[in-house]
Amino acid sequence: MTNVSFLFIFEMAYNQTLANRIREQLQDLDDIEEREMMGGLCFMLNDKMCVGIIKDELMCRLDPALYEESLEKTGCHEMTFTGRPMKGWVLIEDSGMKTVADLNYWIDLSVEYNKFAKSSKKKK
Repeated sequence: MTNVSFLFIFEMAYNQTLANRIREQLQDLDDIEEREMMGGLCFMLNDKMCVGIIKDELMCRLDPALYEESLEKTGCHEMTFTGRPMKGWVLIEDSGMKTVADLNYWIDLSVEYNKFAKSSKKKK
């Protein structure tokens, strides 16, 4: 494998079409920053993780009080890290975000919760 093909594979680790759909929804917000992390893409709002993409799935940070209810929605499932569920974080597969309205629903939940979410400590 050449360096060029490796770079192409690395850059395509997350769904570019989904990234563009998210960008369109977030375009009117101030203080949005994109960061590539662990092969995915994260959209930071006010220096806090808001939404992201892991492969082909939308990652949403939402109010933990809405967690259980959200898991009942089409295409939504728990996000796990080191084998443990992360309450307040969900993944949405394609079936849960086929329409613009479906995608906007999840992004709006994440943007709304961002106002109350704690910021990660910054490294010195």
